[in-house]
Amino acid sequence: MFAVIAVVGIICVLAGFALAFVYQRSKPSAKDHAAAAEAEAQHILAEAETRQKVLLLEAKEEAIRLRAQADAELKDRRAEVTRQERRMVQRDESLDRKSEAFERREGALHERESELEQARAQIEQLRLQRVKEVERVAELTQLEARGILLTEVEQEVRADANRRMRQVETEVKAESDRRAREILATAIQRVASDVVSETTVTVVPIPSDDMKGRIIGREGRNIRALEHATGCDLIIDDTPDAVMLSGFDPVRREIARLSLTRLIQDGRIHPTRIEEIVERAKRDVEAQIREAGELAAIEAVCPGLHPDLLKVFGRLKYRTSYGQNQLKHAVETSRIGAMLAHELGANVEVARRGSLLHDLGKAVDHDVEGTHAMIGADIAKRYGLPPAVVHCIAAHHEEIEPASVEALIVIMADSVSGGRPGARRESFDHYIKRLEALEQIANSFDGVERSFAIQAGREVRIIVRPTELDDLGALRLARDVSKKIEETLQYPGQIKVTVVRETRAVEYAK
Repeated sequence: MFAVIAVVGIICVLAGFALAFVYQRSKPSAKDHAAAAEAEAQHILAEAETRQKVLLLEAKEEAIRLRAQADAELKDRRAEVTRQERRMVQRDESLDRKSEAFERREGALHERESELEQARAQIEQLRLQRVKEVERVAELTQLEARGILLTEVEQEVRADANRRMRQVETEVKAESDRRAREILATAIQRVASDVVSETTVTVVPIPSDDMKGRIIGREGRNIRALEHATGCDLIIDDTPDAVMLSGFDPVRREIARLSLTRLIQDGRIHPTRIEEIVERAKRDVEAQIREAGELAAIEAVCPGLHPDLLKVFGRLKYRTSYGQNQLKHAVETSRIGAMLAHELGANVEVARRGSLLHDLGKAVDHDVEGTHAMIGADIAKRYGLPPAVVHCIAAHHEEIEPASVEALIVIMADSVSGGRPGARRESFDHYIKRLEALEQIANSFDGVERSFAIQAGREVRIIVRPTELDDLGALRLARDVSKKIEETLQYPGQIKVTVVRETRAVEYAK
């Protein structure tokens, strides 16, 4: 600090001399100003010395202040170190006291353990004496008494287990039914679909009965040409202003309907014209099939399907099952399957595509042998669909065991779409036969007294003889009947099996 002040003073002196020198050089001819310049230099030198003394005093004061501050900080640190040392001493003393208390407690625990061992030995001796006394009084050995006791306990445990099993089964069934209803309700609420279903038109209206003769033609050549070109039978009877088309293939029937309608509108009906109209109708129906398949894939949010696969899939537009259009059923099933997969946390895309294409085999099952599930799986595999989707298609009627959650979702979605109110209908004769088949299946089991098919075939109520079946037998009977119904009958939706076991106690007071 002192060195800095000295340097500053020297610099100030040198600056004064420099200014005087410059001033003299700038006025070399003014000798009368020399004395004034020298006086000015002396004045500047005096001011520099005064400034130097002031700076030296300030430096000394700053040094004194810094030394006092350092002494205060050193004092505070020494006090803090002293406090820390005092705390460490107190902590060591506390640890020593705790260690001594722990050692005393450990010694007391060892003494307690030795006392407990002695007590156990005494209790064991008393138990052996009691067993010997009981054997002497009961005249039974320990093994014999144990066998009797185990038999009684086993019977009691069996009864408790049966009651507990029924209770658990009831609780699980109630919870699963509630959860299933909740999931299905949530999925169905998110799907908006029409209740009214379409049917394929097989009756072609004609303007008058005179048109029937023109359709038949001379010696029946027109009707034979039309039947040969379309592959459908043309039925002309006494029905006024209408003719009927008969054929197993719905696509051929649609081609025949469209061709006949155009021929009636055109009025020129002869074999050559029939062949031209039929060929044009085939191209139009193929275009409609392709367009229907593409629109269904877009509506079901399943992009990327092979065009030839969509062409086969679009044939379902002209296929119905119990009055339900199969293409709309496929789209609706796809929506429901996607909703269920989303609710259950499964693979949504696999469930959506498997649900959409689950009835793919119905489009060609008139021409290919086998069940529509396996036919559809083969077609899907041929067009490069993922194995998970192919498995969903093959397992949707449980012809093979479902091996994934998505396959089970497709089964549920198919049942929901086909079993909802208004989705399907069947003839009265088939309805009666299905009810009779349900009652026959129920009556074929032992212990069944009567059975009733109720709720339009949605439920089978079975009354059993209580003397032949107990409660567990009634549970087994319900499972066996439902399993046999699944194996032997085809039905939309699901069928509830209810077994009623009633025990009546009758006594007469005389």
